[in-house]
Amino acid sequence: MSSLSGQGPQGLLASTGSNWRVRSRIAEWSEALHEPVSAQSLAAFRISFGLLMMWDVWRFIKYTRIQRYYVEPEFFFTFYGFNWVRPLADPFLMHAAWLLVGVLAFMVVLGLFYRFAIVGFTALFTYFFLLDKAQYLNHFYMIILFAGLLCLLPANRAYALDAWLFPRRRSETVPRYSVWALRTQMEIILIYAGLVKISEDWLKLEPLGMWLRVYADTLPLGHLLYSDWVIGLGAYGTVLLHVLGAPLLLFKRTRLPVFVVYCCFHMSNAFFFNIGIFPWMTIAASTIFFAPNWPEQFLRWLLRPFGSAPVPTQNAAQPANGRTVMSSWLIVFLVAWMVVQLLIPLRSMLYSSEVRWAGEGHRFSWRMRIYDRRKRGHFEVVGAHDGQRWEVKPTAFLSRRQARSMLGRPDMIVQFSHYLEDVWAERGYGDVAVYAHVEMALNGREFQQLIKPDIDLTNRITSPWQTADYVTALTTPFTPWAERQHADYDGPTW
Repeated sequence: MSSLSGQGPQGLLASTGSNWRVRSRIAEWSEALHEPVSAQSLAAFRISFGLLMMWDVWRFIKYTRIQRYYVEPEFFFTFYGFNWVRPLADPFLMHAAWLLVGVLAFMVVLGLFYRFAIVGFTALFTYFFLLDKAQYLNHFYMIILFAGLLCLLPANRAYALDAWLFPRRRSETVPRYSVWALRTQMEIILIYAGLVKISEDWLKLEPLGMWLRVYADTLPLGHLLYSDWVIGLGAYGTVLLHVLGAPLLLFKRTRLPVFVVYCCFHMSNAFFFNIGIFPWMTIAASTIFFAPNWPEQFLRWLLRPFGSAPVPTQNAAQPANGRTVMSSWLIVFLVAWMVVQLLIPLRSMLYSSEVRWAGEGHRFSWRMRIYDRRKRGHFEVVGAHDGQRWEVKPTAFLSRRQARSMLGRPDMIVQFSHYLEDVWAERGYGDVAVYAHVEMALNGREFQQLIKPDIDLTNRITSPWQTADYVTALTTPFTPWAERQHADYDGPTW
């Protein structure tokens, strides 16, 4: 009471007025987010998302990836805290589970029993994602984020069988936050994809120069790829496109030209790099920045030369789009979701190591296409009592894909060392020490020892809470392309 009385009437009025203005502004934002907008763009995103996932499921089946990634390996690199996630014992069930992912994606496209389908899809796809860190890809993570948001959003109100089967769910509108949730997620992904490229190596044109010059002698005008100014245009242009272009997608006057540039950028990525559905998923997701009724506008534009245009039909059933207790809490959750998405990529700042070398904080931070890692090495198992030694090649226990991924990731090197310890224990050799003799060449540098060879890795654990003391510091200097010989370089090694 003394503090209040000391403040005086004028201070109390000023404080009350300030609080009222804050609450008023929050109320305005809340009303704007609840405002009904066309459901078409959200439905179009749902359909394109499902179609692309059906295509990816087919690609995995065509190239026998379920067999090679999740059935044949003897060992899997689990994520921290998810050691309990294991492949199903029966290979048939593993293939059936993946096929079910495709079936659920098809149901998402149709908007049939949508909530069941998208939740089931998200759960199953996340299960496969968590099985093995060696198969980690940024666009798998992006798919999980999009699917998680679709679980919460009413994407089945239009262009969906649910709207036909259950008229009460049918509507031409959705709350504005449904569209802005996806827009915000895309902005975070795109801007971080540019920010992480503002790094020493990228600004010195590597590894982009290494990757593109592989095509210099095979493409028309390919000789231009030997020019630093061409590589620089690509390297610096990529940064500007993401850091400046992504925000410009939010404005009507700049949206279409920036979207066209993004389409050209992603299609060129699809041509030069084997990155699956990522370019097409990103293009599809970027359409969410257009007006919520863009599918109708686009169809009108297509039919204009023929003198006819679709006339939107009015649905009899219109679910309430105004504010409800549930939708208000959903907005709070979505805001928290976006805050977490903003913070996760920054966690690399918590480590004293370099993320490009030690990899701590690399995953889930949108560090896409900025590293070229050539690596080589073997492991040494030493008996604790008799000193007996065994040299182990990673491919003796891992698939080639797993081995390539593991040799460039110190945390996975430790996991594999513990696995070797268990294998030797099962063979009756008792306590052993495991040493890693691994070298890596980063972005065109010479090979350098990645793991300290005198540290027994069975005494180390992988933890996201502390810097790994078994990783060497990057000391090999960067050498410009003009001063290097790349006769033995035959492309990226991811």
